[in-house]
Amino acid sequence: MKCNKLILILGVYLFQGMLNAQEINRDSVLKNMQLANNYFMEKWQDVGKTIITNKERPSNIWTRGVYYEGLMALHEIYPKEEYYNYAYDWAEFHKWSFRYGTANRNADDYCAAQTYIDLYNLEPDPKKLKNTKATINMLLNTPQLDDWSWIDAIQMGMPVFAKLGVLQNDDRYFEKMYEMYMFTRNSHGDNGLYNPKDGLWWRDADFDPPYTEPNGEDCYWSRGNGWVIGALAKVLTIIPEDAPHRQQYVDDLVAMSEALVPIQRKDGFWNVSLHDPKHYGGKELSGTALFVYAMAYGVNNGILSREKYRPVIEKGWNAMVKDGLHDNGFLGFVQSTGKEPKDGQPLSYTKIPDFEDYGLGCFLLAGSEVYKMK
Repeated sequence: MKCNKLILILGVYLFQGMLNAQEINRDSVLKNMQLANNYFMEKWQDVGKTIITNKERPSNIWTRGVYYEGLMALHEIYPKEEYYNYAYDWAEFHKWSFRYGTANRNADDYCAAQTYIDLYNLEPDPKKLKNTKATINMLLNTPQLDDWSWIDAIQMGMPVFAKLGVLQNDDRYFEKMYEMYMFTRNSHGDNGLYNPKDGLWWRDADFDPPYTEPNGEDCYWSRGNGWVIGALAKVLTIIPEDAPHRQQYVDDLVAMSEALVPIQRKDGFWNVSLHDPKHYGGKELSGTALFVYAMAYGVNNGILSREKYRPVIEKGWNAMVKDGLHDNGFLGFVQSTGKEPKDGQPLSYTKIPDFEDYGLGCFLLAGSEVYKMK
């Protein structure tokens, strides 16, 4: 009898696990990606229209650059001419350049180069890379390593170096990328912005110890950590298998993934504040999307255990679709721009963030890897 009871209990747990991690239908993933993207493209038909929030900004800033990262990921799995034209027209409008020109060390501003390089690879034309090469070669040929003093910059900047390293077949880009990454990881702030004990990152030097959340835990911002793990996945999709320092990025992606699994919410999201759910906790879509993207990449490429991580990924993706995606394609629960959990609060299903583009970009990146899952 005891054996039968144990089997029954185990069966109940397995059934509940199956319910919590519902299998994902590939056609449905693509349909939801298109729904969210079409909402944005219809709302922003003019690719050069300035973005007006608390002030007016050009449409090639980092928020829009992240969106186009996601759009190119969608185009990769569903190469629709409309998507290509939308990205190409945007790049043409901005003359394949950046907010403050080429003498620019701010990774937020040269984030757009990720898409410029993607468009170049589809149809090579030297004009597309003139400004990108000028900016990144400046970084390559000057000694500074401390440009990425906030962890968001890792996502904005690293993939540009990775893409150019492949395009130019030049390891110098990989080396500089690694040196800048490791400086942020180990040297910014008091002892670097990465905490190997927790497998997570402080957003910048303002948040490393002795700064804590009200519950005494370290302040780990969801989207900030999303930027890092998303960058690691993106870089690993770009660089060759024998690229220098590849194992460092794999190890860090694995460590972060392991740290994120036990703090996933029951509903599939991650809290805005990862270690203090009572202080601006609550579900948040952009960080969740980046976690799903990176973990799905890890599973798809044999870096992470399919058995362990697929249920986590499925819960995260299903949560975003069920609780975040509106029938018209708008995405709720996206935190506005900022640098810590309290910014842009409170979040809700209907609240429009100050910028609608980067949250969508993160969602499309996640969908592109979820779509590839077997």
